[in-house]
Amino acid sequence: MSEQAVITSSGQKHPYHLVNPSPWPLLGSLAGGITAYGAVRYMHGSGAVLLTIGLLAILAVMAGWWRDIIREATVERAHSPVVKIGLRYGMALFIASEVMFFAAFFWAFFDASLYPKEAIGHVWPPANITPINAWDLPLLMTLILLLSGCTVTWAHHELIEGRNAKAAQALGLTVLLGVIFTGFQIFEYSHVAFGFKDGIFPSTFFMATGFHGFHVFVGTIFLAVCWWRTVKGHFTPQEHFGFEAAAWYWHFVDVVWLFLFVSVYWWGGLGGAAAAH
Repeated sequence: MSEQAVITSSGQKHPYHLVNPSPWPLLGSLAGGITAYGAVRYMHGSGAVLLTIGLLAILAVMAGWWRDIIREATVERAHSPVVKIGLRYGMALFIASEVMFFAAFFWAFFDASLYPKEAIGHVWPPANITPINAWDLPLLMTLILLLSGCTVTWAHHELIEGRNAKAAQALGLTVLLGVIFTGFQIFEYSHVAFGFKDGIFPSTFFMATGFHGFHVFVGTIFLAVCWWRTVKGHFTPQEHFGFEAAAWYWHFVDVVWLFLFVSVYWWGGLGGAAAAH
């Protein structure tokens, strides 16, 4: 089958990919609903079992859905050049939506820090909060993420040159760095001197850094799948958009963390409102 066109069951040739009927969108919605309901119940003292079932269901849907997409790309050769353009636009728009998602958290943080309300004494950080030293663990986490950005770029270069073994080595190192970063963030959360309900500083801090940590977790899984595909020989110098999408996502995660480090850890910890004036 030509890479320039997809042949339908009626024999018609065109450059588009008409997706076969799939159960995964429906099953994914059900799994997400169960997870959300279980999470709400868990926050009220119950629902741990339901939350676990929902998370396992999401992982099962991810595995099945990704398996089908990999088959479309490697066996059915359904991703023609025109389809790849759509995939690139789709990934770019997804990352743009993620930028807006984090913009809301940064907006909340800067609104609270630049214009501290009377309830917190018109000071930032609030008097009852001991901020985390930006030049301690957060700096180490920053260096880890920046290094992971270098290793994923190294992997991309090796894929372009057709050296899949070295690309897998670089990808494996990137995944390891992502796991290490997540471990340090868990350690940081377990030793922080404030809780989520202790005011506006902790709530904006945990929401922004916590959701970033979740994106690191997702990106690590994304790259781990790409590592497996690289080992299996799914990628070629000309055909590796699955890896490119993961690399774009990972670089986005890096950039968001740099903004978090500068604004939330360093600037906010010094006293954002005072620094602004």
